[in-house]
Amino acid sequence: MSVTPEHVAQVYAEADCLVSKQQVEAAIDHMAEAITRDMKDQNPLLLCVMTGGVVFTGHLLTRLHFPLQVDYVHATRYRGELKGGDTLHWIMEPQIELKDRTVLVLDDILDEGHTLAGLLEYCRRQGARAVHSAALVLKHHDRRVPGLEADYVGVEVEDRYVFGYGMDYKEYLRNANGIYAVKGC
Repeated sequence: MSVTPEHVAQVYAEADCLVSKQQVEAAIDHMAEAITRDMKDQNPLLLCVMTGGVVFTGHLLTRLHFPLQVDYVHATRYRGELKGGDTLHWIMEPQIELKDRTVLVLDDILDEGHTLAGLLEYCRRQGARAVHSAALVLKHHDRRVPGLEADYVGVEVEDRYVFGYGMDYKEYLRNANGIYAVKGC
């Protein structure tokens, strides 16, 4: 079944707002304070995980007032589906060298964590001096990669299918101004 804009509009209209725009912005403020405290003197490289991490990264960057570089990585397990597959699909590797750098991987959500775990391991294999992670959203459940935690977390949500602030519903609704849960999911 193809997804129509009318279907997407209905999903949005029926969705439950779990975290308001104001709550998300306050969470990003707190994350920026912690990241600044921890990394302001480390010349970090921030890696945005595309496509979901782009909104979060954009909001976070405007709050970080110290020298840093930004690059992106595009790897996914979802490929437009509601559930991730078993394989990490690489679309684009970072262009800035990671060797001897402090790297902060910025992702939209820490759900099961397979993608993030793969990206963190990739950074270590590339010779990064230190590798950290930040997730705008942490989803609560017991299916996460054992031992995987984000160093910086914005908000926490229940185990539902969420969209907004970069997270998608079938490649739509990344632009929703809050964190929403699909009704019934």
